[in-house]
Amino acid sequence: MKVILQVNGYEYEMTGNYRTTDLNYSVARVGKELTNYLKNKGFNVEHSVTYHDYPAYSGSYDRSLQTVQNLLVGKDTQLVIDLHRDAVGSSNSYAPTVKINDNYVAQMMFVIGTDGGGLDHPNWKQNLKLAVKIQEKANEMYPGLFRPIIVRNSRYNQHVTTGASIIEVGATGNTIEQCVLSMQCLANILEQVLYP
Repeated sequence: MKVILQVNGYEYEMTGNYRTTDLNYSVARVGKELTNYLKNKGFNVEHSVTYHDYPAYSGSYDRSLQTVQNLLVGKDTQLVIDLHRDAVGSSNSYAPTVKINDNYVAQMMFVIGTDGGGLDHPNWKQNLKLAVKIQEKANEMYPGLFRPIIVRNSRYNQHVTTGASIIEVGATGNTIEQCVLSMQCLANILEQVLYP
């Protein structure tokens, strides 16, 4: 059965619980917007839209590890962002936002992996320090934009380089517009942190 949803005038085909493979209405679109904002600021950015969690979530980190390793070959990289949407809960009404100027934007949250699960991860403290630095700047520029950092006992492929993190943008109830606005803020923050 095909399910078509309409959100704020945009139609997309649902291909799972609160998911779609339509790259215009998924976190891949949010990543595309962040890429554009950062490139306009002079950043050199590579954005992958490879499916890692479809048709099955199981094994997605194994598949994404190959992607990130391929992207890093021969490059001196300051930052690797694994952009997610927070899929907490099962309600499409959960939409963490903050008002910035006259707009409601999707709140974001860092998820930092550690070596607490027993796997080698020599970079995790450096990754956490950078996330804290970015969040501190965000708190100066856009108070409330970030939710508290979550530190976990899994690596989430963040062991492959320094400056690696997951950033969760909004949740099941946030609109694309709210998430894109938060990417505009994130680009401004990263410009201040990485190129002060």
